[in-house]
Amino acid sequence: QRRLQPWDKEAESKMVPQMTMASEDYNRLARMIKAGEKVQMTVDLAVEYHDDDLMGYNTVAEIPGTDPTLKDELVMLGGHMDSWHSGTGATDNGAGVAVAMEAARILIAAGLKPRRTIRVALWSGEEQGLNGSREYVTQHLGEVKGGGGSFFGPPNPNAAPPELVKGADYDKLSAYFNLDNGTGRIRGVYLQGNPYVSSIFRSWLAPFGEMGASTLTLQNTGGTDHLSFDRIGLPGFQFIQDPVEYDTRTHHSNQDVFDRIQADDMKLNATIMAAFVYQTAMMDEKMPRKAFR
Repeated sequence: QRRLQPWDKEAESKMVPQMTMASEDYNRLARMIKAGEKVQMTVDLAVEYHDDDLMGYNTVAEIPGTDPTLKDELVMLGGHMDSWHSGTGATDNGAGVAVAMEAARILIAAGLKPRRTIRVALWSGEEQGLNGSREYVTQHLGEVKGGGGSFFGPPNPNAAPPELVKGADYDKLSAYFNLDNGTGRIRGVYLQGNPYVSSIFRSWLAPFGEMGASTLTLQNTGGTDHLSFDRIGLPGFQFIQDPVEYDTRTHHSNQDVFDRIQADDMKLNATIMAAFVYQTAMMDEKMPRKAFR
């Protein structure tokens, strides 16, 4: 049976009201109570649920490919548009959205003619479980059936082996590049356990080495939209970024506002993303893939 959630209509009469406090405020209250103070609070919550349209919407745009034999193949880049409610979502993930859009603008302004089609995807519903990218991948690229377990959890060893069901565009996608770790500058790429792309990415990072972008790791990084692609065996990558204040101050907090954006880092990130996307679009072959498991 599905667990009741705070946003369900019937929750109003069945659940205790909930709110999130800043750690500094909570800790102060805890210290006062420990010291024997009788704490009183007045809370004014001016909130409202909007349920007139419960759909989430992805925003997708393209730079058409020009090679007669490769123009139907795809290179994708993106980030998620939705954000946590307490701030304005500047670093999570307005930064990634802006970088993806700027990368596309750079390619157009430079007059470049990619061989493959470049598709920018700005996802919705990432904060609820990668909903936008997962649904896009399911509808257009493919899905995994069987295997048990959840999308984020390990497979159930007692379940039937996972089966990859390919969608119409599965064999057309070369790679997807994601940015969703704040405003910090790109330092490299998580390879998601794909050793076959290491030498390719190392050569592409070489021009940016003096700017600090030189790290490649086979490690997986989780929690964002490249996983929707990686899960079905497609090359999906998240860039390594400087943390800046992401995990300590801005991530899912009321400090996630425009003032925290580092403009120079964002410009570099857009340049690197544009370079990676364009290079992928110009390759003779699609990006090497790791084995589906």
